[in-house]
Amino acid sequence: MTGRVKNKAIFFSGMGVLLVVVIMVSLAWGQVAVPLDATLSVIGQQLHLPGTEGIEVTQEHTSVIWHIRMPRTLVGLLVGAALAVSGAVMQGVFGNSLADPGIIGVSSGAALGAVIAIALGVTANGIFYMPFFALTGALLAVGLTVALAMRNGKIPVMVLLLAGVAVSMLLGAMTSGILTFINEYRLREFLFWIVGGLDYRRWEHVYLAAGPVIAGILILFLLARHLNILTLGEQEARSVGVPVAFLRMVLLTVSAVTTATAVCVSGTIGFVGLIVPHIMRLLLGPEHRTLLPACAVAGGLFLVACDTAGRLLIPPSEVRVGIMTALLGAPYFLYLLRKAQKGGGLS
Repeated sequence: MTGRVKNKAIFFSGMGVLLVVVIMVSLAWGQVAVPLDATLSVIGQQLHLPGTEGIEVTQEHTSVIWHIRMPRTLVGLLVGAALAVSGAVMQGVFGNSLADPGIIGVSSGAALGAVIAIALGVTANGIFYMPFFALTGALLAVGLTVALAMRNGKIPVMVLLLAGVAVSMLLGAMTSGILTFINEYRLREFLFWIVGGLDYRRWEHVYLAAGPVIAGILILFLLARHLNILTLGEQEARSVGVPVAFLRMVLLTVSAVTTATAVCVSGTIGFVGLIVPHIMRLLLGPEHRTLLPACAVAGGLFLVACDTAGRLLIPPSEVRVGIMTALLGAPYFLYLLRKAQKGGGLS
């Protein structure tokens, strides 16, 4: 494909620089503007970097940068990377550029878990209850989808896709049913979560997401070569000794856990796992050993940029990041559909 980046080292270097710029803008700009030098000083002092001990910073700047914006930014990086990498893997497994991490019921399962936690009133007992229920619901949904699709030790892709759609519809109906019986306050709490956002994220959310997300992404990186073989087709993969069903199960499980962890700390955020992998594939090609790291960087960059834009769009109010990604992602999704109609398929 013409237009692909030839010097990948320069591409990744540029992405890294752009990521640093977006992070600094996210930390420094907002309702309380913090000068760049004060932002760097706060970060340096909190990390105990040499040469920053004698620089005076206000308590307000420290609170804003380190206790409010830094956790929010780090959660955005983790969630964006998780969704983008999982989306690229799902697209590779299903052989479809329109696949996303929620295609096998992850998002609907997490939503059901969240609404159960809200209906039971356990969310008032601590910030970890809703993520735990959401993660449990997402994993149960994936397990149900795989169980319905598996026959004789094999997981046909089309059957898995249809099972995912059926499970998502079933869990969505159960979620809607529970919502009709909860009071208005709890209904608002669920709606606040289902839109997806990074506001009010704390260091506890960073600690909750960092381990599973980083571990899941690293495992997917290690499986990138096998994913390349799997995308060639089942017969070709079996001819070189690849256990197709087992590999597909591992890829789906790791992607689901990674996605579920991201969803349980940020709510439902759409289109990141769809548009970021597709754009990176257009720029770099389908080689997953390059594509997956690019998606990790670009996914974090995209989500933090959307969150920052949402905070700066109509101050002092803000547009939640789930809305921002939908506003940007929906037109691109329509573009993909239009492209499919004209070309007879998706690249």
